Amino acid sequence: MAAILLIEDDPLVRRGLELALSRHGHDVRTADTGEDGLREFRSSTPDLVVLDLMLPGIDGFEVCRRIRAQGEVPVIMLTARGDDFDVVSGLAAGADDYVVKPVQPTVLDARIRAVLRRSTNIAEGVRVLGDLRIDTAALTVEVRGAPVALTPSELRLLLTLSGAPGRVFSRQQLLQEVWEHDYLGDSRLVDNCVQRLRAKIEASPGTPEHVQTVRGFGYRFGPV
Repeated sequence: MAAILLIEDDPLVRRGLELALSRHGHDVRTADTGEDGLREFRSSTPDLVVLDLMLPGIDGFEVCRRIRAQGEVPVIMLTARGDDFDVVSGLAAGADDYVVKPVQPTVLDARIRAVLRRSTNIAEGVRVLGDLRIDTAALTVEVRGAPVALTPSELRLLLTLSGAPGRVFSRQQLLQEVWEHDYLGDSRLVDNCVQRLRAKIEASPGTPEHVQTVRGFGYRFGPV
């Protein structure tokens, strides 16, 4: 059972998703404003947050940024439309995934379970790759001896790429490996996650040594 915090201002949507996610076996707590959501987040320490972007008061983008500043709890955002602006802004704020309204509870449950699986089923061992040290048993990452906190999506992306140095992964392959999606339009999930990962592990994110772009195709874990 996962502890889910659902932050949604529409009472019908909130109640419907609360009941549906509870039926899928989750322990669900709810909040109807950004302020209440942040208070509940600090008091309940959920395993995952489902966050509406269009909230009264503090909007979902700012809520996501504050959650991310306090830790690495995964966030799935709800957006009323699939516009690039909403999606890209939410991903830049630190969200791990998104679902477009109207939300199908089975789809949301599948996304929740996929996010929570991202830190599991990795072959155990320690990978030392240049200035990176990745412990796949403890699921910890160090850069030049200093610990680095990664979200589940960032960690799974790093584990996937570093598990096959030099291999080029298309965005579609990474979507399937990391996010368990099969819709090519979601490639922005990959690109935004790469940007966030580079900011945390690269000495110079603009000229990355580890997570390298293969123009027109995808990404690879580069020479070290």
